[in-house]
Amino acid sequence: MSPSTEPAGEQPVGVAPTGAVPALKVTGVTKSYRHVQALRGVDLEVRPAEVHALLGDNGAGKSTLMKILAGAVAHDGGTIEVGGVERHFSKPADAQAAGIETVYQDLALAPSLTPGENLFLGREIMRKGWLGKLGFVDRKAMSEAAIQQLSQLGARTPTSHVEVEALSGGQRQAVAVARASLWGTALVMLDEPTAALGVAQTTSVLDLVRRLRDERGLSVLLVSHNLPDVFAVADRATVLRLGENVLTTDIADVDSTDLISAMTGGRSLSGHAGPTAKDQK
Repeated sequence: MSPSTEPAGEQPVGVAPTGAVPALKVTGVTKSYRHVQALRGVDLEVRPAEVHALLGDNGAGKSTLMKILAGAVAHDGGTIEVGGVERHFSKPADAQAAGIETVYQDLALAPSLTPGENLFLGREIMRKGWLGKLGFVDRKAMSEAAIQQLSQLGARTPTSHVEVEALSGGQRQAVAVARASLWGTALVMLDEPTAALGVAQTTSVLDLVRRLRDERGLSVLLVSHNLPDVFAVADRATVLRLGENVLTTDIADVDSTDLISAMTGGRSLSGHAGPTAKDQK
């Protein structure tokens, strides 16, 4: 299981201690797809035990940056540091080895398997002794570990004898988040985690996000278009537009109008307009 990080002294939740090494630091990352410049020197810093929202309109570069951090796409330039160590990802296994886990919008769950089996998919617990050597998995151990993991996150989700396809949308999201938090020691990335969920299910998922930060001490990168969700759980936010940073701010210092203005090219908080489409030509 992922180790919990104890807060330092009376340090507020979501605020890194002075001098703390960032959980994730992206510096000057660029990415082109032939003649299309998707990312233009993007910077991003996620602090320890922080929920950091990544915002932007369609085409802003959010998905490209997320895929780079997940190891699904290689960046062209710039650096990525995880826990102060520079990393180079050529495949998803590289990002996972660095402690980064991703929950995509489609969740990537196996519908015919139980929640416990999904939590350990590809990382199965094997039976002890010669049975394990013959390839027999320990379903009981996986189920018990899944119960513990989901219980720690406050998720009310059956873990055995029920296939994932029989669960509600919120329960499936809980399974995906629990799997990410089980293996993600540095950063958990969530891609639109409340999309297509009802009010009650959305509330449950946002509570899971808080628990990742407050009780597990994990850093969370929340990619979302839903501003109410962002204001409900995020500590800070970074806004991308046309592949560039236009704003990084504490959530407490802005409102929805500020974030929308940054996303659409309105005037920034400092009084300087963000780059316009004309500037990109």
